[in-house]
Formats: sequence, C-alpha cells, structure tokens
Amino acid sequence: MIGLIFGDTDFPREILKKIKQKKFKYLIIDLSQNKSFRKDKNSKSVSLGQFGKIINLLRENRCKKVLFAGKVKKPRFSKLRLDFKGVYYMPKIIKSSKLGDAAILKEIIDIFKREKITTINSLSYNPELTLKKGIYTKIKPNTIDKADIKKAISILNNLNRYNYSQGTVVRNKKLIAIEGRGGTQKLLEKSKNKKFKNSGVLVKFPKKKQDLRIDLPTFGLKTLKQCKSAGLKGIVLKSRQNVFLERKKCINFANKNRMFILSK
Repeated sequence: MIGLIFGDTDFPREILKKIKQKKFKYLIIDLSQNKSFRKDKNSKSVSLGQFGKIINLLRENRCKKVLFAGKVKKPRFSKLRLDFKGVYYMPKIIKSSKLGDAAILKEIIDIFKREKITTINSLSYNPELTLKKGIYTKIKPNTIDKADIKKAISILNNLNRYNYSQGTVVRNKKLIAIEGRGGTQKLLEKSKNKKFKNSGVLVKFPKKKQDLRIDLPTFGLKTLKQCKSAGLKGIVLKSRQNVFLERKKCINFANKNRMFILSK
C-alpha cells in the first residue's frame, strides 16, 4: 500500500486518478486546506503537527512508501496542535525553517526515513505529467525571445548559488521580476505592463537544493492565463523537472493567444 500525503492544487487529483486506474491500494493523509479528499473512504484528515498520528496511520496500513503532492500552506509553528512525536520532531523542523522551505522538506523526508518509511518521487505514477525537451506550440521563440530566455536562465543560475528563486521574468533583455515568497502569482502580478501584450518570458527552473522527489515546479492553465494577463509571450520550463497539468488545454490556449511553451 502507498501512502499519499496530499495538499492543495490539481496535481494530487491526477496522481489519485492514475492510482485508481492501476487499482493500487492507497491511504491518503489529507493536509489540504479545505480537506479536498474527505469523501474518499481511504482518506484521513490530520493536523500538520500530529507526526505520531501520521506515522501510526501509515504503519497500521502497512505503507512503507509515501508520495508527497500538492501545496501545503506553511503554518505558524506556535499555533500547531502537536502530539508526542510532533513535540519531539518540531524543534528540528523549526530549526530547518531558518534555512528556507527546501530545508524543511528535507527534514520531513529525514523524519520519515528515521521511521523506516521511504519517500518516492511525486511523478512515480504520472511520468506523462512532465515535459521533455522541445517546443510544444505552433509559435516558436524568435531572436528577441531567445535573448530574453538566455538572460532569464543566466539570472536564475546566479541566484541558484544562493538557492533563492525558481522563477524570473525578462522582457527585452531587462529583468522585470524575480519569484520570492509570494510565489508565481505575485511574480506575474509584478510583471504586468499595459504597454506590452505579447512580449517577455517566464522561466521556471527548480532551485539548486530543491528536492525533486517532493518539490517540483508546477505549471497549469491558471498560471498560463496569468502569464497572458501579464502580457508575456512565452513560458520556459526545465526538462523533466516540472509538473505540467492540463497539457492539451494549455497548448490550445497558448496557440490561440500566440504564446509559446518551451522545455529546455
């Protein structure tokens, strides 16, 4: 049996759909804000601080492997309801939080490892949800677009030395915005400019220390529409290091709006 630790976004639903198709046995630990999986008979709703309960549920159901998917809102540690193991492990997580989100995720993986539970890659059952190298739209990057892409990748590579950002927007060789704690949505809001309607690129690559088993950059139709609203022409993702949802809808939308989707 596989343990599925699910947060928000559509990615967990795609995983669950595939697991049901393959008729695998599963247990869902539902950490989503709205308890999106409460109607599933194999779902258990648990507080983030209840490590003992989570581990006991996994053991009772003979889950030796866990898969993480979806976004879990970073909590206020002081407000968490902790059980005994939560009290034991929480100081380690709080300490790691000072080094950023990647360090928190690494610590959580280490906790499961200590409890003899293996964390597997989020795309283990859905390899079709990641993009290989190539251009996926009718529109291809022109000379100006290629210069913007080169500049954006160079900026991200430099930021990667500090493990800082996984997204940047460049327009006409000028840096417009860098993704910070507010995520991609805030990045694209900062990038809006009424003067431009089909110009500039968003490049989203994983950070250097990002654990790709549980923390892949995710892209779907909602984000693509936000790119369009920001006046951008193209989106560039890292080959096989992304989760690309609603592929057909995204490609159709991009073609209709003369945008390109590129995986490098």
